[in-house]
Amino acid sequence: METTKTNGPAAGELDADRGPDRTEDDGATDATAPGTAPGTAPETASPGTAPATTGEPQDLDDPDDVDEPETPGSADAPADPAGVVPGAAAVVGAALGLASLTGTWLGTVLAERRQLIGQIDTSSGSPAQQIEQIYGAPWHTTAAVNGVCALIALVVLGAVLLAGRNAAPWVRAVAWGGLALGVLGLCVAAGTWFDLFGGLPSVAGTPVSSGG
Repeated sequence: METTKTNGPAAGELDADRGPDRTEDDGATDATAPGTAPGTAPETASPGTAPATTGEPQDLDDPDDVDEPETPGSADAPADPAGVVPGAAAVVGAALGLASLTGTWLGTVLAERRQLIGQIDTSSGSPAQQIEQIYGAPWHTTAAVNGVCALIALVVLGAVLLAGRNAAPWVRAVAWGGLALGVLGLCVAAGTWFDLFGGLPSVAGTPVSSGG
């Protein structure tokens, strides 16, 4: 049997005829997004929709997560003993300096006690002795107590000023003020002790009348 051979286009001619069309199809396929099937359009995000998350944590500016900087002098900071001791000493010294001028409860009690002793001792004494023991002795007792307070104030405040040269300004101001009060109180106490502000009262002698 004879086989009839159809005259058709050769394979090379068929590929040549389809060459441009095949190139355009390949370019369209490459333009699609990876992972999509050929012939399907890539998905586009519509306006107003949030982008899809990739699984990685996003950095959000949360005001609660921000660490606030620590400021010096906060409540958690421990107090500096080097600044507390001079301040306390300056306040105590200033109080003693003021007490040397105004008097103290201890000085009042000791003066009253000395006055009571004088009344007991001079119950049968002369008027001059009674004045000395009842008035002069308590006066001098008060002056002695005030003088001791002034001396303690001067010692404490002098130590604060010498040792606390780098202390806070208010510490040195209080110390200088208390030192001035201590000096003034010491001067007043010394004047009271030596009767510089007034002597003891004296009793005039009673004239003796002669009988006629």
